[in-house]
Amino acid sequence: MDNALFSRRRAERFAQLLDEANGGRRHHVRSTDDDRLAPLVALGRHLGANPPDAEVDPEFRTGLRAMLLATAAREGVGAPVPARPAEKTSSGRGTLLPPVTARRARARGAILIGIAAGAVAVSGISAASEDAVPGDALYGMKRSTERAQLALTSSDISRGQLFLDFARTRLAEATTLGGSPGGYRTVLDDMDADTRQGVRLLTGAAVQRSDPAALAAVDAFLTDQRRSLGALQNRGSRVDRVRTTASLALLESVAERAEAVRAAIACGQEFTVTSDTLGPIPTACS
Repeated sequence: MDNALFSRRRAERFAQLLDEANGGRRHHVRSTDDDRLAPLVALGRHLGANPPDAEVDPEFRTGLRAMLLATAAREGVGAPVPARPAEKTSSGRGTLLPPVTARRARARGAILIGIAAGAVAVSGISAASEDAVPGDALYGMKRSTERAQLALTSSDISRGQLFLDFARTRLAEATTLGGSPGGYRTVLDDMDADTRQGVRLLTGAAVQRSDPAALAAVDAFLTDQRRSLGALQNRGSRVDRVRTTASLALLESVAERAEAVRAAIACGQEFTVTSDTLGPIPTACS
C-alpha cells in the first residue's frame, strides 16, 4: 500500500512532522510529500487540542484497543530492540537505538496514532450525526454508519433487528419533515424498505430454526411503530396522509405474516419455498 500516510518513507516523514508540530527538534529537511502530509498533521494537532466531545461506544473502544494492540505487536512497536555486537554503547545507559530503527519505530507509532485519531474522529462525527435528517450535512455520514453496522453483523437475526432499528430511525426523521416537499414521503419509502428487510430476515430465521423466538423482535417493533406512525396519520398534506396510510397498511401485513408464521411453527406445518418481501409464506395448518 503506497498512499500519503502508510508507505514507509512517507510514514517516517509524517512522524518527523508530528514531532516538529508538537515542539520537537526540527529535522532541517524538506520532502516532496510535505504538502500532502500537512493536512494530516493539522488534523492530528486539532484532534489533540480538541478531542471529540462524544461518548464512544464501549464495544467500539474495546474493538479499537484490540486492533491497535494487535497492530503494535505485529509491527514491533514498543518491543525491545536486540543488541548487536557491532553497536556502540554509552556508559551506564545500555544499547543505543540505531537511528534507522528509531525512525521506523516512530513511523510505526505515527501510523497507530493516525489510525486511532481517525477512528476517534469518525466515532465523534457518527455520534454528532445521530440526529441528522435528510438535507443536513451529516446525514450521509449517518447512513454510512448504518451500512457499516450491517457489514459488521453476520447473523440474520441481528441483521433483521438492525433493519427494524433503522426503520424506527426513519420514522423519527419523518416526524420532523412534515413540511418538506417530497422529503416526508421519501423517508417513509426508506422506512418501509427497512421494515421489509428486517421482517424478511427474522421470519426466515424463525422458519429455518422452527423457533418463533425471532418473531419477538417483530412484535416489539410493531407495538412501537404503530403507535408512532398512527400519530402522524392526520398530519401534513393529503398526499402525505395517503402515504402514511400505506405504511400503516404494511405494518398490518407484517402483523398478519408474523402470526401466520408463528401458528405454522406451532402446528409443525412444513413451509413451501414460496416467499415474498416479508419472507416465507406459510400455508394454513390443517
